[in-house]
Amino acid sequence: MLSKEKLERINILAKKSKNEGLSDKEKVEQKKLREEYLNNVRSSFKNQFKTMTVVDPEGNDVTPQKVRDLQERNKKH
Repeated sequence: MLSKEKLERINILAKKSKNEGLSDKEKVEQKKLREEYLNNVRSSFKNQFKTMTVVDPEGNDVTPQKVRDLQERNKKH
């Protein structure tokens, strides 16, 4: 999870970008922070996905094969 300070910095840079623009150094910092944030979100989503099971109204497990494959790979590691 991203630290509170980093999230605050992302928001400060976004606001400054809208209002007055960013310096080249700030643009690089913003890009780096956004990429770190997105990687964190993707990782978190992937972890949730690994534990997912899909059940139809009749109670049958209809989890997509891609999800099962991902879960199987996760068990091996």
